Amino acid sequence: MQEDKIYEYAVIRLIPKVEREEFFNIGLVMFSKKEKFIRVQFYLCPDKFKLMHSKLDYEDIIQNLESFQKIADGKKDGGPIAALEVPERFRWLTAVRSAVIQTSRPHPGKSKDLDKTFDKLFNELIL
Repeated sequence: MQEDKIYEYAVIRLIPKVEREEFFNIGLVMFSKKEKFIRVQFYLCPDKFKLMHSKLDYEDIIQNLESFQKIADGKKDGGPIAALEVPERFRWLTAVRSAVIQTSRPHPGKSKDLDKTFDKLFNELIL
């Protein structure tokens, strides 16, 4: 019998006007220390983005999200943070910050299949 794996996840949010603290969910980051698992996925709907009436540039936001992805994946072009171990990368990605891209506080859970749980959470919280 497959045992449950403990994980943490955080929702990636876009905050068009930081001072107003309004946001919408655009991605998910999940991490399991024991499994050395980290996964990031995002989806920023161009039509929804246009409705924000923000001065933000869509392509700039996509580039920042791709940086999140590179850091999570440990890619060499992700900079020095990407070279850290999985737990440190997750903590850096989910650190509290005042920026247009933020994450929720991490939430814990247990799962027998991390990828399946990730997909379920992504569909429920982001799409």
